[in-house]
Amino acid sequence: MPHVVVHALADGLAPADAYRRITDFRRYPDYTETVREVRVDPPLPDGTVVSDWTVVFRGGLMRWRERDSFAPDSHTVTFEQLSGDFQSFEGSWRCEERDGGTLVVFAAAFDLGIPSLAEILDPVAESTLRTLIAQIVTGLLGAEVTDDRAAAARG
Repeated sequence: MPHVVVHALADGLAPADAYRRITDFRRYPDYTETVREVRVDPPLPDGTVVSDWTVVFRGGLMRWRERDSFAPDSHTVTFEQLSGDFQSFEGSWRCEERDGGTLVVFAAAFDLGIPSLAEILDPVAESTLRTLIAQIVTGLLGAEVTDDRAAAARG
């Protein structure tokens, strides 16, 4: 299954503040034209929320519904697709204190569910997801996307 990891550094921003912005999914369309719409249901009794996403992908729209789980103490949010255009899509956001700011780590694994075209579509989907996440962290946090290996080595 393809896996995407994106690291970004948000100078001068505390992890709690970065986390608060990242978990405000409704604002994502304000920062990238790729995210067309995010609808967030009221929280469930267990504190999770269900959100519906519409994202531009290769000239068309991808839609999915996901369950989002929040861990404010560790500044982590995890998500898992419940239904939609991916066969599977799951991942997390994590915010860690780093050098007077915050290291944001986005990690996701996905399966488009088209094995015969995976060799062609998976690299395009990986690139699109990396670009989308870079736009979101830049817009939400003023963060600079870093080379994944360099950020991990500093961690």
